[in-house]
Amino acid sequence: MASGADLMELGIPFSDPLADGATLQRINQVALERGSSFRAALEVVSSVRSRIDVPLVLMSYYNPLLRLGNNEGFAEAVGRAGIDGVIVPDLPLEESEPLRSACRDREIDLIGMVAPTTPPERVAAIARAASGFVYCVSLKGVTGARQQLSTGVGDLVELVHRSTTLPAIVGFGISTPEHVRDVTSFADGVVVASALMDRIEKEPARRTEVAADFVRELKSACRRSPQLSS
Repeated sequence: MASGADLMELGIPFSDPLADGATLQRINQVALERGSSFRAALEVVSSVRSRIDVPLVLMSYYNPLLRLGNNEGFAEAVGRAGIDGVIVPDLPLEESEPLRSACRDREIDLIGMVAPTTPPERVAAIARAASGFVYCVSLKGVTGARQQLSTGVGDLVELVHRSTTLPAIVGFGISTPEHVRDVTSFADGVVVASALMDRIEKEPARRTEVAADFVRELKSACRRSPQLSS
């Protein structure tokens, strides 16, 4: 927002975050121990939505989603809170239509995810079914700050661009302005989570200032182009 973020991703704490590395696993556990829940997160979104003028994207595994009752109940709850898009990493394309339909009815984007291990024909199918943007996982493995990024992510983004007009946004492992500069030379934006949480954990008393400063650093690396960052 004021620091330059074009969208915000809110992760729902879960006991088995299978796509997340050490940093986000630890953050999930701390949040759960302090009583966080899906409904509590939505209450936070509702309370701040009127002060946030960028899209809000919810990231949740499918199990917490089901605890709200069903796809319709989930879509109704997140729509009422003011969520614009949803990422569900462990929901296969073949099983996604009920949730996709429920979200579509409420004008909520169900964002597709593709990875370096996704076959080309499946990348194309996921990209065509997605809405909002396509999340391109930059590496094989879990989330977490990295010193170097995979050299194959450019090919993945190119394949997405050939399959859809939606933005191709790259995440997993991005942790420095240099990474952002490199990735936004071919992608439409970046997602940074673990590196941001690492910085906040080092200075919890200054977490707001630390987060804002880091987002400004990242945004400055792609300021000259129309790409997105979060």
